[in-house]
Amino acid sequence: MRSRCLVVSFASPHRRLPSFTCAMLSLALLAAQGPHALAEGAFALTSASFHAGGTVDAAQVFDQDDCKGGNHSPQLTWHDAPTGTRSFAVTLFDPDAPGRGWWHWAVAGIPASVDRLPENASSSGYLKKLGAVEARNDFDIDGYGGPCPPPGKPHRYVITVYALSTADLRLGQGRPALMFDHEIGTATLGSARMVVNYGR
Repeated sequence: MRSRCLVVSFASPHRRLPSFTCAMLSLALLAAQGPHALAEGAFALTSASFHAGGTVDAAQVFDQDDCKGGNHSPQLTWHDAPTGTRSFAVTLFDPDAPGRGWWHWAVAGIPASVDRLPENASSSGYLKKLGAVEARNDFDIDGYGGPCPPPGKPHRYVITVYALSTADLRLGQGRPALMFDHEIGTATLGSARMVVNYGR
């Protein structure tokens, strides 16, 4: 059965419109409902290694001093990045560490065509193959350094993927994570994050 729509006019209160005109009118009405009517999904982050609000597994825990973990960077997947994204960056930060917090990981220069990282992308060489660069974390190591808080109350660990408006932040391998954070902030179009916990 052919679809029909009606419009109100002074000349003919119930004049039928051709199907093409009807379709165009329907699209116009949909657009008039506001930006959310035709909006894409929200930029989001998921992980096979981390679960929002969950506890960090031993595979992602730091592996030096009195912390005995695998020190593997987590698997990450993201989707629905903002329009205009030219590259991605990733950070892992502990806001509960004394002082200004603790940087565990910062990566920039992940190509816009990439929407996931495998587990252990940091030390396996995967990020280098992509052309990405990693900061020097607060353990004084280039790349990923997993959670290793002092004994006591568990700390929160915030993992964030940033969609950036540039493919080149002009950051070099091994620059301080705080510098990465600053430069990432100058080019961020949107971000997706997850918070996990770990204590000893």
